[in-house]
Amino acid sequence: MERQDKKEPTMQALQNKLQTLSTLVSRANFAAALGQQYSGERDIYQALGYPLNITYSDYNARYQRQDIAKAIIDRPVKVTWEGELSLLEGKDDKETALEKEWTRLNDELKLKSVFTRVDKLAGIGEYAVLVLGLDDVTKAEDFAKEVLPGNKRKLKYVKPFGQEHAVIDTWDENVNSERFGLPLIYKVTITDAQSNTSKDIKVHYTRIIHVIDDILESEVLGIPRLQGVFNRLMDLEKLVGGSAEMFWRGARGGYQGKVDKDFTLTATEQEDLIDQIDEYEHNLRRMLINKGITFESLQQQLADPKSSVDVQIQMISAVTGIPKRILTGSERGELSSSQDKDEWNSYVSRRRGEFAEPRIIRPFVDAGMKYGFLPQLSTEKYDIKWDDLFALSQKDQAEIGRVRATAIKEYTSNPMAEMIIPPDAFMQFILGLKEEEIELIKEQIDAQLLTEPPIIPEEEEIIEEEDENDNNVPNK
Repeated sequence: MERQDKKEPTMQALQNKLQTLSTLVSRANFAAALGQQYSGERDIYQALGYPLNITYSDYNARYQRQDIAKAIIDRPVKVTWEGELSLLEGKDDKETALEKEWTRLNDELKLKSVFTRVDKLAGIGEYAVLVLGLDDVTKAEDFAKEVLPGNKRKLKYVKPFGQEHAVIDTWDENVNSERFGLPLIYKVTITDAQSNTSKDIKVHYTRIIHVIDDILESEVLGIPRLQGVFNRLMDLEKLVGGSAEMFWRGARGGYQGKVDKDFTLTATEQEDLIDQIDEYEHNLRRMLINKGITFESLQQQLADPKSSVDVQIQMISAVTGIPKRILTGSERGELSSSQDKDEWNSYVSRRRGEFAEPRIIRPFVDAGMKYGFLPQLSTEKYDIKWDDLFALSQKDQAEIGRVRATAIKEYTSNPMAEMIIPPDAFMQFILGLKEEEIELIKEQIDAQLLTEPPIIPEEEEIIEEEDENDNNVPNK
């Protein structure tokens, strides 16, 4: 009887293959219909200069050269990875082997910086990758070999690459494979900065962490973060660049010369006048000497583009989910409202939980445990700990302390206050303290009463002094 080693393809694997193969065709058909109105009689995209097909180079150029495009990519990434990033295993304070090795790798390889870079690259294109530099590679050809699980490996480096420099070279076309329709081999371009040369290296998928952000159907290709606002970015460039040109040309309105009706310029006078005008225009002279011609200044034509630019920014904010004040760089100080801060913190918190952790950190940690450069779990699971986005700033804490101190002063100065609101209720509902905080305060009050000597009332002291005076009076 023949042995059956091959597995039947899973439904998810078949879907991956079909979705990936149809992606380019679907996008081409979709792009062809963009901007069409009145049965194709009007093409808005063509009239407004919007491109139908946008490539990685287009997105990258926008990110590199356009300010607001760079802000769309960088602002969420920067806040997402701010603060300490910890891996916790178990609930006790004892450091496990996994936690210890994670801390060492994070410090040695600057993992958070690497994750930040791959996050940006994944947003510019449809995906980005992290190449794991394991110690089993001794020559370039070894990158194409599969990493077998179970062996203890050392991770020497981690390098992020964007879509342009990590092209999918080979797909898994084995219908019996669990990875059917997914990348098998990547062609990674390594650039030598010193010699300004590049070299292509084939890398097996087991040495790759494939990172995608916005997913719909494909499990391999995401939606670039600039795709939905690309037209708005072009409009902004027209408005901002056009307003600068308008000011440059309109602020100096120019002059027109009126020749007297009885005056005729000779060829020599005409050439001399042209030379004078050229020198005047290029700031080489500040006066004109002529006869028979009267120069009049043209009216300046300037318009404020603020409202038009504001509309474009508002649309970009609506699509990206980045609050307008954050997007335009006024996230600090009085210009940022508390509502903007709350919305922004909620946005970043969701981004950490729905993208950064499941698409970057956990795949890296799981690969580490699978291929041996991180220890195995000693408990059932591990957790990722981020800095608290909603933690109060020192300024906010000081303001809350001031308000509470005022409330306590008003409460204690009114002798009838305790009859209306008991102290525990005052601390809970007025001061907003938690139950454990109230209990701690009561314990500290009790401890203070036990350690301090009793205070003798002033009236008793007066009585004792009077008794002593009476005893000292001589008998008559």
